[in-house]
Amino acid sequence: MCHAIPDVSRPLDRRAWLGGALIAPLLGTTTPVFSAAADMTLTFRGMSYLHRWSSRGQHEFTPAADADLARWRDMLTLNVHDKVLQGEQLADVANAVLGNYQRHGKLLQTRSTPRTAERPAQHFIAAVLGTREFLEAVFARCLMHEGTGLVAVVSHRVYGSAAGPEMSTWLGTHGPQVDEALMGWAQLPRLDSLKRLPASAAR
Repeated sequence: MCHAIPDVSRPLDRRAWLGGALIAPLLGTTTPVFSAAADMTLTFRGMSYLHRWSSRGQHEFTPAADADLARWRDMLTLNVHDKVLQGEQLADVANAVLGNYQRHGKLLQTRSTPRTAERPAQHFIAAVLGTREFLEAVFARCLMHEGTGLVAVVSHRVYGSAAGPEMSTWLGTHGPQVDEALMGWAQLPRLDSLKRLPASAAR
């Protein structure tokens, strides 16, 4: 995996990066407000991620220590695409996510897992995105889950105008493990559970 870090100088909307608005309208640049309680907890690489925010099929989870969505370091995002019901449509979503990442940062790796008799094709995209304030490593897995398209994204941020060296070190240490864990992650929540999460207001 290549760990070259992009030189990004303009502010960007993270939710547009992650593809949560590929089918629904763009969510804008508002700052989300937490729901009153953590309605779901996910486990990834041995760490618990609490539900923080949901809107229009996009659901965000962070560890307990990352309680501020304006200054988090690690996040899991699940984007449900209700209209994606077959592999060809999922490939279109993956290509749209790929295009977003190409426009807003530097790609690190892409690959697809071919369809088998037991499982539809899956797609993986890794990139580093950024603004003047931080760099964000993103690892996206596009898959069919319960017959519906889902994009699961693991993100890690490094803050500061000189975040490149720290991000390079983090990628070298953690990147391959995050890749492997994400593609093998079998504890995805049921879609009906995600739909029951309370929609978050924005301000």
